[in-house]
Amino acid sequence: MAAEPPGFHIDGRAELALVDRVLDELDRLWIRAPGVPADDRTLFTLALSEVATNIAQHSRSIDVTMSVDVRASDGALHAEVVDSAEPATIDWDGVVMPEQASENGRGLALAQAALDEFSHSATARGNTWGLVRRLQAHPNDPSI
Repeated sequence: MAAEPPGFHIDGRAELALVDRVLDELDRLWIRAPGVPADDRTLFTLALSEVATNIAQHSRSIDVTMSVDVRASDGALHAEVVDSAEPATIDWDGVVMPEQASENGRGLALAQAALDEFSHSATARGNTWGLVRRLQAHPNDPSI
């Protein structure tokens, strides 16, 4: 029987404290999946942090929740973030890095640049964000 791939699930109110919990769990995940290259860890963490932070910062209601599922398997890092916020409308062709002096507007562009796959779907109940970062070199490590 194959072992469950290392990962975690967190849910709660969409606030910055939840983002901090997600980042703490990522730190613990890297201990359980030591074969993940440092560059992949860094870029995946950046992307997930940007997406979760955007949700927390743009939620206009204390009733907005966020659920984060992360796993390291099949030579890739995967995350699914589901929120109960109003459906986001995104012009993916318009997602670009803003001018250097700009203080915001980088989140989706950074996440898109750091990931191999980045998806979003919206329904009347909220948004689902899919993040995938393929590992640079698939190590012979059964923990990922």
